[in-house]
Amino acid sequence: MSFAILGGILLNIGAFLTYKGKVYEAVIVYLFADLCWMFMAYERNDFIGAIFIIVGTTFGFLAFLKMRSGEMNKSLNKEDNDLSS
Repeated sequence: MSFAILGGILLNIGAFLTYKGKVYEAVIVYLFADLCWMFMAYERNDFIGAIFIIVGTTFGFLAFLKMRSGEMNKSLNKEDNDLSS
């Protein structure tokens, strides 16, 4: 099984977990999918692609840490996130 296939399977699992409302778990699965794509890019000597994947994975990991610490806003509605009113 290639890293691309494994990453795609993990992407589908992460999307399903997101659909079920388990975003915390989905982010973890997405990070593993990103690792698969990093290895795939490295194997194919696509170093620019690997750099973009590393940057995206870093932001995903930071989001994971922010969720874990409880600092993440709970709503996607701008009105609910506006604390100034």
